[in-house]
Amino acid sequence: MFESIRVAKRAAVGADTIVLGYFQGTKPDTKSAGLDAKAIAEAASRPEATGESGSMSEAFVTTKTGARRVILLGLGKSESFEPGTLRHVAGVVGRRLVAIKSTSVGFALDAAIKHGKGDEFAVACAVGEGLGLLSWVCDQFRGKATTLPSRTKLSVHGEGAFADGAVRGLALAESTNYCRTLSQTPPNVATTAWMAEQAKKLARKTGLKIKVFQGQDLVRERFEGLINVGKASENKPCMIRLEYSPRGGGNKKPLVLVGKTMTYDSGGLSLKINNSMVGMKRDKDGGCAVLGAMHAIATTIRPSRPVVALLAVAENSISDEAYRPDDVLTYRNGVTVEVTNTDAEGRLVLADALCWACEKESPQAIVDLATLTGGVITALGSTYAGMFCEDDKLRGKVEAAAGAAGERVWRLPMHAEYREMMKSPIADILNSNPNRKAHAGQGAAFLSYFVTEKTAWCHLDIAGVHVAERNAGAFIEGPTGWGVRLLANLAEEF
Repeated sequence: MFESIRVAKRAAVGADTIVLGYFQGTKPDTKSAGLDAKAIAEAASRPEATGESGSMSEAFVTTKTGARRVILLGLGKSESFEPGTLRHVAGVVGRRLVAIKSTSVGFALDAAIKHGKGDEFAVACAVGEGLGLLSWVCDQFRGKATTLPSRTKLSVHGEGAFADGAVRGLALAESTNYCRTLSQTPPNVATTAWMAEQAKKLARKTGLKIKVFQGQDLVRERFEGLINVGKASENKPCMIRLEYSPRGGGNKKPLVLVGKTMTYDSGGLSLKINNSMVGMKRDKDGGCAVLGAMHAIATTIRPSRPVVALLAVAENSISDEAYRPDDVLTYRNGVTVEVTNTDAEGRLVLADALCWACEKESPQAIVDLATLTGGVITALGSTYAGMFCEDDKLRGKVEAAAGAAGERVWRLPMHAEYREMMKSPIADILNSNPNRKAHAGQGAAFLSYFVTEKTAWCHLDIAGVHVAERNAGAFIEGPTGWGVRLLANLAEEF
């Protein structure tokens, strides 16, 4: 919605628009912002000035530097406020800034900062994220039949900790928006080779190390899932490995991030029916999120621990080379899998990455992201991602990182009975049990066979949260980049 956003280290009152936050049931604090109390009081008396989160009323005031528009911004009830609330609220404000063609904005959020335990940096970071997420634009696939709108460059005025927090928030939003653009790219462009090239470009730009396993590399490393799932497509599968190596952090075990990266999923021979293939370009969103997180880790977070990313990249297509129901696959860890449904392909390629991570990376912990099951949407809707994690320490860190990012996770059970459901009469396990009970749990149970017993591992099923279905707050309809900021926060605190 904006052409660009930057932070200008100047006083907030110098901006053409000032956002004055206040809580429900309180009066706006005009003194701390140095604003005309009479004009603000009049605006605060209007019916729309309810103080509810995201509510707005406007006034025009005169300051020492000229006339200014003031947006009175409701922050909701003070007892339920936390800095992350401002991520959504900043998106609401951003839409108004677009409508009035504001070129500069200053935030007077003393009330929010006091109730946010005085953490001005966290408050500003949330504001930066909200505005930055709202600014995502993906117009490269528009043609001559579309007239593109003119967009405004916006500067956010702030000083000290507020300016620093806003810079971080905008940077995290940039990494998330990079992920969203990858997600939005159609499958005739975003092929497996294209995804590998994007990873190479990211590595060149940020200094990450990269290795792409393809062709005979896959055979040599026994990446059985990638070989079989991808062999029906002319777009050949690959495994992408990226590594962030901090100075002085070489002795620490890495955090390993794994992303399901299906560039398109037709269902294979177990063909998807009706119109359910529409949107399957987004079956790569786990891998897109991992790439976005690596962008943030290399450019903004720069943690002291090494971070390794593994993207299992394939296209699930149809040809006489396609893998079949009844096939049996033997993985590098010795586990055999009977294929019962070729539309349960994501777990087959993730298994390769999990085996490699446990065997080759000596991980401190593994976190995988995948648009894995429709069952998690049935269970949790689009409000929470499903989290499967039996390691208390890792689970606590993931929950804290999710809370800081405003990306909700909900723990789902990992029980031995779910693993029993995956047993095969022919091989060790099935890739899909036709019994639809605990569908999301089945996916996690399958993956657990490819993680060594003492490895800290968290599986995040993001099938319900990776796309926004409507315009609201900081997001427009389309990909959300879910997981980028969670993983970045996790890497920082790990």
